[in-house]
Amino acid sequence: MKLINRVQYYRLARSEKTCEIKTRACGANSWSSICEEAYRICTGIFHRIVVSKPGLNYYDIRKNCTGSLCYDFSNVETFLNDKAVQKALGVRDIYFVPCSSKVYELMFPDMMKNFQVGLPTLLQDGIKLLIYAGEYDLICNWLGNSRWVENMQWSGRKRFVSGKWVPFKVGGVAAGLRKSYGGLTFLKVYNAGHMVPMDQPRASLEMLRKWMQGLFDY
Repeated sequence: MKLINRVQYYRLARSEKTCEIKTRACGANSWSSICEEAYRICTGIFHRIVVSKPGLNYYDIRKNCTGSLCYDFSNVETFLNDKAVQKALGVRDIYFVPCSSKVYELMFPDMMKNFQVGLPTLLQDGIKLLIYAGEYDLICNWLGNSRWVENMQWSGRKRFVSGKWVPFKVGGVAAGLRKSYGGLTFLKVYNAGHMVPMDQPRASLEMLRKWMQGLFDY
C-alpha cells in the first residue's frame, strides 16, 4: 500500500523478529513483564508506520483520521442509548459508549496472548467460523488475518490452504474474495476499512445472510 519505503521496511523487519520472540515468550509464560514488553515492541512497529504518515487513519488508510476514534459513531451511540431500544434489547440502565477505556484496561494483560489455539476445537465440533476483514484496514489488516487463519492447526488446514479464492458477489458485482472449507470461511471485503458494516452495509448484510444460511460451506 506504499505506506513505507524499502529502508523503513528493513528497519521494521528487525523489530518484527524481536516482536515475534517476545510474543512467543508471553504465550509460554504469561508473565506480565514479558507480555508488556511484547506489547511495547510490537505496537512500536505499528506506531512507527503511523507517525511516518501524519493524519493517517489506521482504520482505513484511504482516509484521514478525524475525531478520537477516526470513525463517526454518533448515530450508533444515539440509537443504542435510546430508552426504547435498550428496553427492546433487555439492557439495564447503562450508557453505551463506542469504545470503553475501562474495558481496554481490563483486557490489556491478554493483549499479546494467542487465543487462536482454542478455535480448532470449535471447528472440530462442527461450529462454523467466519473471519472477515476490510482491505484498507491497517490495524487489523486483511493479510495478517488471512495468515493466522491459514496457519491455524486443524484437520482441514491443508484443504483450506490449498483451496481457491472465489469472488464474493453482491448483486452480481464482486464485493470481495472468499475462501472456505469445512465450516471455516475467510472473507476479504473490498472498499472497506476496519468497520466493514459501516463502510459496506449491503455487502455486510449479504455476507451475514449467506453465512447463516450455510452458503459458504464449500
